[in-house]
Amino acid sequence: MLQFQPPGFGQGVIQTSLGLMVYYAPVDPMWAAATFKPDENTPSLVFLHNFGGGASAYEWSKVYPAFANEYQVLAPDLIGWGQSTHPVRDYQIDDYLTTIAEFIQKTCRQGAIAVASSLTAALVIRLAVQQPDLFQSLFLVCPSGFDDFGQGAGRRLPLQLIGTPLLNDLIYAVGAQNELAVRNFLQQFLFAQPNRVTEEMVAAYLASAQQLNAKYAALAFLQGELYFDLSLYIQQLSVPTVILWGEAAQFTPLALGRRLAQLNPRAIQQFQAIASTGVLPHLETPEVVIGLLQLYLQTLST
Repeated sequence: MLQFQPPGFGQGVIQTSLGLMVYYAPVDPMWAAATFKPDENTPSLVFLHNFGGGASAYEWSKVYPAFANEYQVLAPDLIGWGQSTHPVRDYQIDDYLTTIAEFIQKTCRQGAIAVASSLTAALVIRLAVQQPDLFQSLFLVCPSGFDDFGQGAGRRLPLQLIGTPLLNDLIYAVGAQNELAVRNFLQQFLFAQPNRVTEEMVAAYLASAQQLNAKYAALAFLQGELYFDLSLYIQQLSVPTVILWGEAAQFTPLALGRRLAQLNPRAIQQFQAIASTGVLPHLETPEVVIGLLQLYLQTLST
């Protein structure tokens, strides 16, 4: 969905074991400052979006242009989302651990600085535990496996509906593939301040949700097939990490974030709450997240 990307950003594509993964990166000379000559030593910033109906790399599009003159900026649509391949399959956690690792290995000249949100951020923690050499550092927004400490954030769909194809089709069509539903989802569940939702945001999420076979990844998330207990993994994390948390995030409250962070103060070097934001502060108040990322990137690099 190149039409929703910032000026000067273009599409690239790599082959993964589950199909093609589209990503966005700066391509215009406007992003190549005279003093910035990217080479094999240029650090890579990889922005990874959340799951949920209509999710795509657009989620981070208000943030990553701020770093295009200092880093190799990469923002993929994960498999099953945006304009990447949408395999017709029952998505599993390993699908994303594998394809995110493949993306980093094929695009980053050295260990990546991963910037990720929500369930994807939790998956990045698991991947960093398995393959710490893939990463230099992690900047995570509201990381949660949605079944943390065995309590869970609750499945989005009643158990009796799971595995019922006709009902699943109806749920997805009504809940994610029309403008009213997308607007309500953003305003009521993702943002703390509904007036911050713009027409562009609604259009971008709707365009992603309407991609062919987009329902399969979205329903796997809604049905809880990708949930896990992050508390079982975060204690093993060794990669330097900063966590940002929207104070008004639904399903994953601030108290949960603080409890998770306390499990590993050695790796989690900073935990910062962001007032008056939900689970996507980087889309709701991008200027704040840009400032915090700039601050903590300098802190971890010294």
